[in-house]
Amino acid sequence: MSPRNTRPTTPRSGTRQSPRVALTPRAAELVRRLRAEHGPLMFHQSGGCCDGSSPMCYPYGEFRTGASDVLLAELGVDGVAEPVGFWMSADQFERWCHTHLTVDVVPGRGSGFSLEAPEGVRFLVRSRLLTDDETRRLGPGGPSHGDASADTSAHSRSGGPGRA
Repeated sequence: MSPRNTRPTTPRSGTRQSPRVALTPRAAELVRRLRAEHGPLMFHQSGGCCDGSSPMCYPYGEFRTGASDVLLAELGVDGVAEPVGFWMSADQFERWCHTHLTVDVVPGRGSGFSLEAPEGVRFLVRSRLLTDDETRRLGPGGPSHGDASADTSAHSRSGGPGRA
């Protein structure tokens, strides 16, 4: 599955980003290290509760997405062979649909469930309102929804990680 309305661009940070989600150079470097250790990765933006609202990084397929989740972006990171999906619950997306999210890394300890926790850092999302130009580029409609029985991104089409 590929996301709708996320035309990648290539910024200087070595990532191919979308109008909705970007990685800072620090986040891209951590993604490269985590990928080398854990294999293909994915993010799910938690909706509150225990971790506030943090992007959680999992080995690809460990977090099962369903019809109530939306794929905001498949981020390309130089040095990582496959795209890194960025997911969020549809309910949360309804509240955040007018924002651009930038995944960064800060010192501190995040959730024990997210792969970066033992590193002494945590992923953090910084948000801002989309510009009028970004909103026009996204066009009508929203991102693709997950499927309760599906694997979490394009890997399932190629027989890659995350197969059930």
